[in-house]
Amino acid sequence: MQVKNEKWIAGNIIKGSLGNLVEWFDWYIYASFSVYFSGAFFPSHDQTVTLLSAAAVFAVGFLMRPFGSFIMGKYADQRGRRAALTLSVVIMAGGSLIIALTPTYATIGIWSPIILILTRLLQGISLGGEYGTSATYLSEMASPKRRGFYASFQYVTLISGQLLALLVQIVLQFTFTDGQLHEWAWRIPFIIGALGAVIVLYLRLSMAESTQFENAAKKKGQKGTLHQLAKYPKQVITVVGLTLGGTIAFYTYTTYMQKFMINTLHLPAQRVTWINFFALFIFMILQPVFGLLSDKIGRKPLLYWFGILGTLLTVPIFEGLQILASPLWSFFLMLAGLLIVSGYTSINAIVKAELFPTEVRALGVGFPYGLTVAIFGGTVEYVALWLKDNNHENLFFYYVSAAILISLIVYARMLETSKNSHLDK
Repeated sequence: MQVKNEKWIAGNIIKGSLGNLVEWFDWYIYASFSVYFSGAFFPSHDQTVTLLSAAAVFAVGFLMRPFGSFIMGKYADQRGRRAALTLSVVIMAGGSLIIALTPTYATIGIWSPIILILTRLLQGISLGGEYGTSATYLSEMASPKRRGFYASFQYVTLISGQLLALLVQIVLQFTFTDGQLHEWAWRIPFIIGALGAVIVLYLRLSMAESTQFENAAKKKGQKGTLHQLAKYPKQVITVVGLTLGGTIAFYTYTTYMQKFMINTLHLPAQRVTWINFFALFIFMILQPVFGLLSDKIGRKPLLYWFGILGTLLTVPIFEGLQILASPLWSFFLMLAGLLIVSGYTSINAIVKAELFPTEVRALGVGFPYGLTVAIFGGTVEYVALWLKDNNHENLFFYYVSAAILISLIVYARMLETSKNSHLDK
């Protein structure tokens, strides 16, 4: 019976995770291909200014994530995790299709970037709802002694989505010329993302609902409301503190690093794509390893790993990249940063889910996370590029370290969630 139960758990987690993969693929193809399509929406003679404009839209998309996490979190706590996850993937896929079909600035003028911005706002709502609901679903579906392991697959599929975006980019770079990629071939990955969602929609419709939600649904009382969430102020503040350093570090190494290698280190774009691909592939494999480790030794030791090493080594890593400026050293230094960040990414979903009761878990995990990511995670590229444009790029490295230090203080003050989990109550 236990083997059958584990298979059932794994099957549903795979279905939920594949949806997460497609959502993040759709989200990351914007970041991966912005070096090609940014000029189509924001024409400029200065590459940094063009990238800055595209990064601003990336940040604008993040502004909707708190609204998405609130709307979808409330929906998930009231109507079910499966219903919310299905709706979010439909919204994300629709946004990708719109971007794929939007004419350039040269064709329709100012309407082109306006449509792009509105579409990214729509996708921001979807992604904001995806994180909290997905983290909640994986945590509730996992067997008690393997929660860290199963919940780590949220970032496995998140990173897989980015890897798939990079793989598509590699294939297109070999298939088309640089001019064709800038002119029209950048639209292909957005079409792929929209088509992939059709398969995921079918899988999500066949997912089982979590038993914890079904049990909570039978009880009377409010579910998924801000009034309820206000009863857990300490947990909300903890989620914000947990997320602050982690989200800045994550987007620094996984999203901005590509631009940094091209725009600052002046490495060839194709070589940078390969560096990012292999580093992120290893990063993906590390997630369940760290998650399983947290099931053995607890969550806090891994958070300390990220907090201490991230605070001390972020500046040396980026200064080393500038000094050495070679493809091989860029790969190893990027991988070192990702190894450090794994202490946060592998377990942040389960840590947050363990803080809240079932009736407000999706909202509690998603809403404060969405607010923090919108303010800090979504602005990583913009802050970095703005500082570079003003000849103060090195200040960005200290900014990342300071954010991680703040999170480290939170880690030191919080309880060990695996031993005080609301999932057990």
